[in-house]
Amino acid sequence: MSADVILGDYVKVQGGFAYKSKDFKNSGVPVIKIKNVGTGRLLFDDYSCVDEELAQTTKDFFTKPSDVLISMTGSGPNQPGSLVGRVARVGKKDPRAVINQRVGRLVLKKDKAIDLRFIFYLLTTKRAQEYLVGNSTGSANQANISGKTIESFPFSQVTYDESVEIADILESLDDKIELNRQINQTLEQIAQAIFKSWFVDFEPVKAKIEAKAAGRDPERAAMCAISGKLEPELDQLPPEQYKQLAATAALFPDELVESELGVIPVGWEVGKVAELGDIICGKTPPTADVENYGDDVPFITIPDMHGKLVITSTTKSLSLKGANTQKNKYLRPGSICVSCIATPGLVVRVTREAQTNQQINSVVPYEKWGDAYPLFALKLIGDLVRTSGAGGSVFHNLSKSGFEQLNLIICDEKLAKAFDCLLAPIIQRIFATQQESETLATLRDTLLPKLLSGELAVERLPEEATACA
Repeated sequence: MSADVILGDYVKVQGGFAYKSKDFKNSGVPVIKIKNVGTGRLLFDDYSCVDEELAQTTKDFFTKPSDVLISMTGSGPNQPGSLVGRVARVGKKDPRAVINQRVGRLVLKKDKAIDLRFIFYLLTTKRAQEYLVGNSTGSANQANISGKTIESFPFSQVTYDESVEIADILESLDDKIELNRQINQTLEQIAQAIFKSWFVDFEPVKAKIEAKAAGRDPERAAMCAISGKLEPELDQLPPEQYKQLAATAALFPDELVESELGVIPVGWEVGKVAELGDIICGKTPPTADVENYGDDVPFITIPDMHGKLVITSTTKSLSLKGANTQKNKYLRPGSICVSCIATPGLVVRVTREAQTNQQINSVVPYEKWGDAYPLFALKLIGDLVRTSGAGGSVFHNLSKSGFEQLNLIICDEKLAKAFDCLLAPIIQRIFATQQESETLATLRDTLLPKLLSGELAVERLPEEATACA
């Protein structure tokens, strides 16, 4: 591959604004820091804000859809999730934000010279990542790259039309991946809404209470609350569906009582996280022994958890030798990981036998609870931690003993199993959609270097690539 041009022939790197720590608030205009530059897209599950007045005084640093941002500080290749030189595009639905220092924005010097999307894909290649890491300064844990270093990256010259054609193909795959992400986000919101209705707002219980007071059938009222249907519509349901709905409604009490967490349904209890299952705090096998690492056992770290409900892939894996040095750290499928250090409150479900590092506490649910009820009970706790800004005082550096003593409401076991049965198809759909996205990402990453090098011409693309457009 002949290097005819450098990145700086087409773009300049604009550095972010140096906001001060005292400027950061819990609400306002989001600030894109290094940690918010994910792989390909921005991460908004943990971010700081500045007030609107300050943001307006630094309006040159507002993001725009399709901006390409790059992390100018990060780690070396042994920590892919925080790698220096990660690039992300600002999505159409991403919130308006400002760019912090050490986050660069790539700005085209001239229109119609090259497609900015092409530049984005170029910088996601292994060759580009190796170049940026190899030319960074500092340590392996805090490597830095300058705007000049980024602009010096060499590549083979392409015409503007060629850059558009290549970007169109690769973006068609990313568009499908993004659509899948949105589908999963919607499915997760549906699941969370059901959990909130049953176990937070107690809507079926309240419906029974109101029906009793009004002299109506409390069971039918609960069936309406669960299904979202009016009473006349219940009679139009198929007999088996009606029977199942009635059986679920019968599991809800018809009375609320006081507890230390407020009113809860009679018969339910305020319990501890430890009552949901066995608690396992992860551990990292000695990194000096390279034989501990391989492709046998997924090794979950916090970067793997961002923006997901289920874990279907990880950036790191252990060898059987490495995993078996800590057999008590194995998690079975259905286990639930909760991040308790760095970015607290992320919650994901394990889909195959795996292990985690020490920044994650996990619950291996007892069979009596199923998998869905513990998952969404812990996700509720995690979401409250992240949205309330309480992470620093509640979750940061939370030990295993502290984690297992967190309070939560414990429902009836039969009701938990009914919830598990209802949510199983939704979770399975999320899992299948995420797997499809990973297949598309693999195809994209396989095509990427071949398209950029000219080894594969656009007109000779495989059918599975063009079918995704």
